[in-house]
Amino acid sequence: MEAVTEGSWQSLPVALSPGVLQALRELGFARMTPVQSATIPLFMNNKDVAAEAVTGSGKTLAFVIPILEILLRREEKLKKMQVGAIIITPTRELAIQIEEVLSHFTKHFPKFSQILLIGGRNPMEDVEKFKEHGGNIIVATPGRLEDLFRRKADGLDLATCVKSLDVLVLDEADRLLDMGFEASLNAILDFLPKQRRTGLFSATQTQEVENLVRAGLRNPVRISVKEKGVAASNTQKTPTRLENYYMICKADEKFNQLVHFLRQHKQEKHLVFFSTCACVEYYGKALESLIKQVKIMSIHGKMKHKRNKIFTEFRKLPGGILVCTDVMARGIDIPEVHWVLQYDPPSSASAFVHRCGRTARIGNVGSALVFLLPMEEAYINFLSINQKCPMQEMKPQTDVLDLLPKLKAMALADRAVFEKGMKAFVSYIQAYAKHECNLIFRVKDLDFASLAKGFALLKMPKMPELRGKCFPDFTPVTVNTDSISFKDKNREKQRQKQLEQQRKEREENGGKKKFIKNKAWSKQKAKREKKKKITAKRKHEEGSDIEDEDMEELLNDTRLLKRLKKGKISEEEFEKRVTGNQSRLKTETVAD
Repeated sequence: MEAVTEGSWQSLPVALSPGVLQALRELGFARMTPVQSATIPLFMNNKDVAAEAVTGSGKTLAFVIPILEILLRREEKLKKMQVGAIIITPTRELAIQIEEVLSHFTKHFPKFSQILLIGGRNPMEDVEKFKEHGGNIIVATPGRLEDLFRRKADGLDLATCVKSLDVLVLDEADRLLDMGFEASLNAILDFLPKQRRTGLFSATQTQEVENLVRAGLRNPVRISVKEKGVAASNTQKTPTRLENYYMICKADEKFNQLVHFLRQHKQEKHLVFFSTCACVEYYGKALESLIKQVKIMSIHGKMKHKRNKIFTEFRKLPGGILVCTDVMARGIDIPEVHWVLQYDPPSSASAFVHRCGRTARIGNVGSALVFLLPMEEAYINFLSINQKCPMQEMKPQTDVLDLLPKLKAMALADRAVFEKGMKAFVSYIQAYAKHECNLIFRVKDLDFASLAKGFALLKMPKMPELRGKCFPDFTPVTVNTDSISFKDKNREKQRQKQLEQQRKEREENGGKKKFIKNKAWSKQKAKREKKKKITAKRKHEEGSDIEDEDMEELLNDTRLLKRLKKGKISEEEFEKRVTGNQSRLKTETVAD
């Protein structure tokens, strides 16, 4: 480990408590990192701080220690249901990690209770846990914390509990805003007292973060900690102990190169990043089948209940492979990661830096490798200018096995693999179209045939981006893909039932297939429709001058008037029916 320190803990201008020093000795942190020596004295002296430091520089202790020291110096001791500090972070994994670090300190201070509030479990469990044990220090994700502020009807008045708040910390602030938590953060800030200390910690400073600083901090002290040596002059954003590599290879060679690399480094610990959840699902299963005697795990944002368990388990492993999306790119500290492999470049240059930052943390050495297509080579120059990120080329290996036929055989043997491959391909192209650096990453320049081979597809999927295109270099399988069955007998039984139902419908429609609009894989459309309905209902309840029964009466009368004008009914009949409608609606209203 290379020394990255700024003096001993005893050299701080404000002395730390014996319990805090004991916890630091137990954790093996003998000396401070630059961000800790710059931030802790200011925070402890009641200053708001906005700290920017490269990933892996020890930001967590830079706010955990001041929180404890500020709470220890309170004149009035915190009661069970009083909240003294809140730490808000963008992902569950990061929240779990911070809570774990915090617990190493709070075990020396049993007077403080701490609580973790994250998604993936029933909110009522958190309500009951808070009511039973309290939570002097809260570590939370924004969505769950906002939810608990609205649980007064369930017996938890969190708005009253936070009146005693001393410290608020926003960790990975830029990511909080990137992930769309701005509305939740504003709602939470409205519940918190204005007289508090606020710390905002981030690896990158954006305009959105600057706006948050102005809104949430009072006369903040700005701290920017850069790497020493070469990095100090060129503001390099990756750790200096990180070796960054890139490999240029064709789309249909990329997967073989990845598997070859992982087989050569079996004893080490790797993170493998993909651009979408569907790609993680597909390639995670593929790697499990093709790389033996290595623990391979997959994690992505759409996993609801398994994420916490997978993350905790992988952290404890001495070696293995974690296949993941950018949900693991920020703030996560997994011990001894040797390689960060980026199978797909991320959607933004800053995300590239954060992915790389999962290795070479706190003075350790580490390596990162990104796979690029020949048309993406300009990205290397872009990163060196935009992120001051030096890169070395790693040549593709020549003696690699072609594993794509094996992957095709897996798809032919199990419909689940076939469908996952199709979804992964579609999601990859859709994500590619949204890349921030669209001058380099252009969908129209993609070699779709080579890409489909790289995904080991059996046939090309139907999607707008491929409409009207021919692919002479791609040969689909001769097998009818509808005949591929699921290995899971229950899923196959359900599929056969649906096919039988479709056959019956065709027979009833004279051999014509009934048109069924494809259902979206994403639930976003359904959510939007639901939101529209709720908004419309609310507007109707709040501002409509015409009640439902009045509306029905008006519509009936309008129809009758049209029929009268056309001469289809007489005037006597018109008056009789209008009177009948009014009396019927009045009777129904009384009955209701």
